[in-house]
Amino acid sequence: MSPPPFIYLASQSPRRRELLEQIGVAFRLIEVNVDESRKNDESPQDYVVRLAEEKAAKGWGTLSPRDRAPVLGADTVVVVNGEILGKPANVNEASDMLAKLSARTHEVLSAVCLTDGTPRTMMNRSLVTVRPIGDSERAAYCATSEPMDKAGAYAIQGRAAAFVSNLEGSYSGVMGLPLFETAALLSDIGIEVLERR
Repeated sequence: MSPPPFIYLASQSPRRRELLEQIGVAFRLIEVNVDESRKNDESPQDYVVRLAEEKAAKGWGTLSPRDRAPVLGADTVVVVNGEILGKPANVNEASDMLAKLSARTHEVLSAVCLTDGTPRTMMNRSLVTVRPIGDSERAAYCATSEPMDKAGAYAIQGRAAAFVSNLEGSYSGVMGLPLFETAALLSDIGIEVLERR
């Protein structure tokens, strides 16, 4: 059986689009909306995996049988001492999040789920160390608007790279789509990213 000619990406994230393009995966966008509320006593790991799986399942469920192709869902969270830092609602929240990240190491959990009716899920855990960030630097960074649609209020691929003193794990995972795990899931359904033309 030949591999599918493309997959659907159940995400509106420009970073995830860029990362799939980087490894040469043909994809189409599919819009999904899931409730991102965290359940009581749900661990950050369970939360990020559940959201990735729900996004993929919802995307799969919207396709008619004749339009079906594998659907990729992903989710990424920034975790400090067990607290999930989501996307800031405003500049004050962004500044507060950056203060929590300053001069410490935090976790970034990035889960990816690929479904063709059978879900396959992997999760990447990275550790990111941020140098001390002064008040004026936080204000200047927040003024760029870069933090506003980013988990944890920073983009490692953007200006915030200057704040990161160490990374253990996956750079692409911190961006929002761990490419090692994504490529492994695609390989399971016959898509070898390095062989795509």
